[in-house]
Amino acid sequence: MQYLAIISNDAVVFGLLVSILAFVFVTSSSNHKGWKRFYQFVPSLLLCYFLPSLFNSFGIIDGEKSGLYPVIRDYLLPTSLVLLTITVDIPSIRKLGGKALIMFLVGSLGVMIGGPLAVWLFTIIDPQAVGGEGPDAVWRGLTAIAGSWIGGGANQAAMKEIFGISDQLFSAMIAIDVITAYVWMAFLLYGAGIAPKLDAKLKADASAIETLRKKMEQYHQQGDRIPSLADITLIAGVGFGVTGLAHLIADNIAPAIELHAPQLAQFSLTSKFFWLILMATLIGLLLSFTKARDLDHAGASKTGTLLLYVLVATLGMKMNIFAIFDHPKLLLLAFTWLAFHILIMLGIAKLIKAPFFFVAVGSQANIGGPASAPIVAAAFSPVLAPVGVLLAVLGYAIGTGGAYVCGLLMQWVSGG
Repeated sequence: MQYLAIISNDAVVFGLLVSILAFVFVTSSSNHKGWKRFYQFVPSLLLCYFLPSLFNSFGIIDGEKSGLYPVIRDYLLPTSLVLLTITVDIPSIRKLGGKALIMFLVGSLGVMIGGPLAVWLFTIIDPQAVGGEGPDAVWRGLTAIAGSWIGGGANQAAMKEIFGISDQLFSAMIAIDVITAYVWMAFLLYGAGIAPKLDAKLKADASAIETLRKKMEQYHQQGDRIPSLADITLIAGVGFGVTGLAHLIADNIAPAIELHAPQLAQFSLTSKFFWLILMATLIGLLLSFTKARDLDHAGASKTGTLLLYVLVATLGMKMNIFAIFDHPKLLLLAFTWLAFHILIMLGIAKLIKAPFFFVAVGSQANIGGPASAPIVAAAFSPVLAPVGVLLAVLGYAIGTGGAYVCGLLMQWVSGG
């Protein structure tokens, strides 16, 4: 249903989003008994995501027509990643072990297996829900979700071309993809708040994660200072300067690969966004071995976290909680698919005793991609945000191949 939003000026919308963030973090740090009790049950980060969705859902703002998200995605997200990664303790992150990579790959496998299982189940329960012919065959449309859930937007677009999905069906699948992914992200943010309880149920050892968090807290306590104007300017200069350099590299590498090696598009290597995120992260990691890491004592990681929270609010702004009723059967199929993905991940996590952090980040690196995986990782601790983005970038590389196999399996079980 089309509607005219009450607030259409993006400057006003941006002011509203930042005001929501301020309200949440001021109240969450309040000593008032009422607020303390409230935030025992509702994670502050989840509220930063959910409140903007209410403004969008009730027509106060229009997240789809707003031009904020592309700007924040292209400018603030990479800057946030730079400022978070320059403060990273690489040797300590390496001690987290290989379970993060295992759970990411299990998440990808869960998407590849979950899709065909969900389609097969619906051929029994409601065959019409997975019917359609030619470009409008439902199984074809579902390959777009597979491309997004294993890789990202570039992989999703590749599925449209490979399987010849009709424009109408592709648009519906994008809507279903967004709704399902955002709802699941909300659950993961809530799960981050009760991670110790979930780790106990998984019988997982999260000591390495806790050790890293405490080590970073100690690092801050020993060297933090009141930032000067020079400090703040230098933090902004490094963050946005590296982002500019990452854009410059991406603007040259992606077209060159598309021109000289177009076959690499299946690995998302022709995507500018892929190179933007990769370069911002890698340069940030390289700077973490230099004196640039000392900028964290003046608030570099706090600034990066704030920028990440602005992205959280902007993502929430794009979610319409009432859109769940637009395609009920296909949406139910997508949630069934997601349920298989979750069950497979939780089963393997319990088997290898992986902490919930690896489950959450491994899942979101698949389902959400590089724009939201660091958000989920940062919900556990800001220092862990790079783990999310590195895994999500890996998803770009395997997204098209994994989604293609998933598509063939869905075609087979649907009889298409």
